[in-house]
Amino acid sequence: MSQIQGRTYANIFGLVERFINAKVLELSHDHWFGDQVALEALVRFSDEELKHQALFRRIDTMVSDVLPEGYRFDIDPNAVARAVLGKSTWAVLALTLDIELFTQLHYRQSIEPDTELSELFKDVFLYHWKEESQHAILDQLEWVRHDSGLTSEKRDQAVDEFIELVAAVDGILQAQAKADAGYFAAKCGRAVGEAEARAIEAAFLKAYRWQYIHSGAQHPHFGKVLSSLITEDQGQRIQAALGTLQ
Repeated sequence: MSQIQGRTYANIFGLVERFINAKVLELSHDHWFGDQVALEALVRFSDEELKHQALFRRIDTMVSDVLPEGYRFDIDPNAVARAVLGKSTWAVLALTLDIELFTQLHYRQSIEPDTELSELFKDVFLYHWKEESQHAILDQLEWVRHDSGLTSEKRDQAVDEFIELVAAVDGILQAQAKADAGYFAAKCGRAVGEAEARAIEAAFLKAYRWQYIHSGAQHPHFGKVLSSLITEDQGQRIQAALGTLQ
């Protein structure tokens, strides 16, 4: 099960970094004829996200050579990126900071301390963590900069769009949890009854919701930045939406 989850973990990052990179390049336009240090930072950010996508594709290929056939990750990164980028910049940056903070949390709490993990897997995510820690700083700077130019009405709309993006992420997780649970049940080496299959799928989904939604939403720094930009009522709307994803 952990091998399946590890493969999906790499694929999910390859997926989200497609839209993150596109948004970073879009934001760089604001600095073309201004702050050249900011421009250089965003260009380097983009270069590293492209590298990460290539890295995660290689991981998927390597894992596919040793795990049984039948694993599926049918989510189109370009389709997801187009849908995400259809939302406001404020909402996309909120989701991006959430993601890049939880990558650091996962490494420190789960990957680095685990002595039984593949050394190569740990090494890949060590360097991913190091670069994402820099990206999170840039995300925050750009999010706050963008927020400063918004009206209250635009920000309120952006909060709703952030909630919509979180719901869309959950839809992806539900589909992948179903696919991964089905693959596990088919390849685990014994018969799996209907009730157990449902329990396995529920376990995958619970794990994925924690990994890709709640661990970021509950990150202290994300909460600090978010609360500095929104009203109490907007914060309650976000918490209510998150509360439905258990």
